[in-house]
Amino acid sequence: MALSDVIDELAAQWRACRHLLVLTGAGISTESGIPDFRSATAVQTRQPDFADVLSLRFFQQDPAAFWLAFRRIFPFGTSRTVYPNTGHRLLAQLAATGKAVTVVTQNIDGLHQRAGSPHVIEAHGSVERLVCPACLCREHDAACRHQPVPCCHCCGEVLKPDVVLYGEPVEAMDAALVALAEADCLWVMGSSLEAGPVNQLPALARHWRMPSALVNLQPTALDSRFDVCLHRPIGEVCAKFRQILGFDSD
Repeated sequence: MALSDVIDELAAQWRACRHLLVLTGAGISTESGIPDFRSATAVQTRQPDFADVLSLRFFQQDPAAFWLAFRRIFPFGTSRTVYPNTGHRLLAQLAATGKAVTVVTQNIDGLHQRAGSPHVIEAHGSVERLVCPACLCREHDAACRHQPVPCCHCCGEVLKPDVVLYGEPVEAMDAALVALAEADCLWVMGSSLEAGPVNQLPALARHWRMPSALVNLQPTALDSRFDVCLHRPIGEVCAKFRQILGFDSD
């Protein structure tokens, strides 16, 4: 399907919907300089111990080694050196039109909020926050982030990044299902749809006969479940779409 045809179809879906739900994955943040850890070129995910290092069990067994590895894999979690890109800004601008736009993101970078999206469900948490696994305190100052092994100022327990580690449930899935039930259009942007359980959303949307679209650089196993499917860079597609809608360019 040609890019111009897809843009026209996206515009038609947008104009017809009342509540848009957008599921985003790593592909929407790669143009901000954050690697897609599921891509074929991602060195980290080819390491046999990747899932073990980012597991709840490893955090509990060796917090110091966990934090060293976590900061090596996600260096953006300790600085503000990455910024929202065209894709993030487009979704924020769509929400600013007055229509309901809910973003369910698999990313942990916080870029949707920084771009201005008001309704974001973080399926896998955020590196912008720390949580105490003992007392559940989330009120921690910025200095904690730079400690080799950050500790809770309330109880002294080692803090955990407020992200979903391997071995932990995706508690935000309930909120994502509620958002899908309230929406009347689903877009997926920059996700391989390999990680569950949020990859179940397209099947539900299809079952409910909800208009849907997928924009992802690579094909996915679920391409056939979408009304519109395009394999192009997110930034290119979003830039064209912003022009069609008359939004200011970057």
